[in-house]
Amino acid sequence: MLACPEAHVALTQTWLKARDLHGWAVGRYVVMPDHVHLFARAAAESVSLAAWMKSWKSFTARRAKKSGVAAGPLWQADYFDRYLRSGESYSEKWSYVVNNPVRAGLVRRSEEWAFQGEMETFTF
Repeated sequence: MLACPEAHVALTQTWLKARDLHGWAVGRYVVMPDHVHLFARAAAESVSLAAWMKSWKSFTARRAKKSGVAAGPLWQADYFDRYLRSGESYSEKWSYVVNNPVRAGLVRRSEEWAFQGEMETFTF
């Protein structure tokens, strides 16, 4: 349901506004058919991660229902987060995330997956 151009556009447009609206910057991401992986960083003045997740999930779910992309629930109420503490950890986690479509049998090479990108560049 999520790995389609309409959902990809809705997510990226929402994440582009995240810094100004909620104090969260989105870096790299991969949109899978039934879930999303993203790297995000909070600004000094930001809402909690839980509040931000709830906000963008709610907005994109309403948009998906309105456009006909989804009829029922789009997101799980919860989410799974991991704190990255170094550039090495970031590289290791990104390698795992970007290869998710390959492991799922959706593409042969990660570069072929259309529903991924980078909103902002994070440096360590």
